[in-house]
Amino acid sequence: MGKTGYLVLENGKVFQGRRFGAQGEVLAEVVFTTGMTGYLETLTDQSYYGQAVVQTFPLIGNYGVIPADFESDGIGPRGYIVKHWCQAPSNFRSEGSLDTFFSEKGVVALSGIDTRALTKLIREKGVMNGMITDNPQAVDMEALKAYKVEGAVRATSTKEAYTVQPEGDAKKRIALIDYGMKRNILRELVRRGAEVTVLPCTATAQEIAALDVDGIMLTNGPGDPAENVEIIENLKEICGLHIPMFGICLGHQLLALAHGGQRTKLKYGHRGENQPVKNLETGRVYVTSQNHGYAIVGDSLDEKVGRELYRNVNDGTCEGVRYLQHPAFSVQFHPEACGGPLDTEELFDEFFAMLAT
Repeated sequence: MGKTGYLVLENGKVFQGRRFGAQGEVLAEVVFTTGMTGYLETLTDQSYYGQAVVQTFPLIGNYGVIPADFESDGIGPRGYIVKHWCQAPSNFRSEGSLDTFFSEKGVVALSGIDTRALTKLIREKGVMNGMITDNPQAVDMEALKAYKVEGAVRATSTKEAYTVQPEGDAKKRIALIDYGMKRNILRELVRRGAEVTVLPCTATAQEIAALDVDGIMLTNGPGDPAENVEIIENLKEICGLHIPMFGICLGHQLLALAHGGQRTKLKYGHRGENQPVKNLETGRVYVTSQNHGYAIVGDSLDEKVGRELYRNVNDGTCEGVRYLQHPAFSVQFHPEACGGPLDTEELFDEFFAMLAT
């Protein structure tokens, strides 16, 4: 096992563990996720940009590192905290261990932490900043408290546009605006026969109009949605194109803000594979995969502009919106989830049905 390391929280609480992966210090917003599987999808999800992830499931790493399951080419979290990490993974698809993978990618990690106590603390006090360090006495507590996740979308979005072709002839053409995309969103579109042009987060209405697409996809991504003032202004103009549109997670939040909605920061967010969501049109409840720290205030949208479509059964927060003045809908959860339930995968079919009209 590695040497002793510490997690210091901004409220002064210190957790002792053992280091693995890369060495060094890391300052991040500490969040927890309740997924029992899918740690590779979590690690490569850019929505965790600027954060240190606590896994509530006690054993992590048992099926190794499988690049085919990655959701992006990079690592999302700045730090990683687990109870036990498996040093001898067993899986026929595995291409290595987490320790080696983290060392190569520069991920600072801690094991042996009482993740149950840490999670309960975050649930009671709310998300807070923390530092992984060898010397807790030397931590600058003022700098720790002042840390904010900033510039996240621009840091994780593609810098250049590119196009992905389906097998066979393309049935539809879709513009995908990348705010920190999970790769499986792209896969789901291509699998249904779409030619997808992936655009940077700064894409404008003029650029999209020039592509002559059938639909627009707004992806997930990290950070505070309200920080993205220019992107929101661009979305207002993009909505004016009246091209069918589907937003997921951050895309859902940005679309709501572009329509005059408001966002709020959740006490500890929704991160895991077991969030129950109710469709307010049908009454059906779905189990969903989620990863977000902000939510749209359900009644902040003008009722003539959009209506709440999905609602979280646990806390009543808005989980989706159907827009009334142009063909668009959005969801807070992840219907494309690889390391989670597939209950809502049909939403991609609903989107494609919109493209046919």
